[in-house]
Amino acid sequence: MSEPAPSIRVLLADDEAMIRAGVSLILRHAEGIEVVADVADGRRAVEAAAAHRPDVVLLDVRMPVCDGLAAIGPLLALDPAPRVVMLSTFGDEDNVLRALREGAAGFLLKDEGPQELINAVRAAAAGDAVLSPGVTGTVVARMLRADDTPARELLPEDARSIERLTARERDVLAMLGQGLSNQDIAERLGIGTGTVKTHVGAILDKSGSTSRVQAALLAHRSGLTP
Repeated sequence: MSEPAPSIRVLLADDEAMIRAGVSLILRHAEGIEVVADVADGRRAVEAAAAHRPDVVLLDVRMPVCDGLAAIGPLLALDPAPRVVMLSTFGDEDNVLRALREGAAGFLLKDEGPQELINAVRAAAAGDAVLSPGVTGTVVARMLRADDTPARELLPEDARSIERLTARERDVLAMLGQGLSNQDIAERLGIGTGTVKTHVGAILDKSGSTSRVQAALLAHRSGLTP
């Protein structure tokens, strides 16, 4: 009999006790995830990470003593370094981009559902980038402004990717370009969120995109999203 996979060790840092309690409760009931510590500021997050060696650190942006953004560097300097995922109430553009530049593996909004939070922890532990649908639009907008390539310049590989998609998948891709969440897309199209997730997975697979952000950029280049 094969040995069970080791649990994903998670450290949570947030100055709001209710948030810590709620997130901890969700994660402690998720299979294969263990919350090893929860603390109230960035300095304690670094100290606890050094002591407990978590795989993933969920880090609030705004905290006393040392905020989450300032704690990213010291956390990533640990050996081994954890994957750092930021938590915030707002997807402020400057905070999102600074966090990603500092080396954070992702940025989650606190209004994400329990399953989305669990999925994000598992994805981060697996080495994937994690980004809330609600901040995808922020990142896409900044990348488009910084990109010298005109948004309407459809590359040959882009055209082939679009041709592989069904009509419904193109509809979903257009809405990804707007930074809409799965729930928002489901409501607009009158379908279930599970169906939206299936479409998003197909879009990423057919287009070769590794994230919603890459897919959103494709939507802009192809003209599917104004």
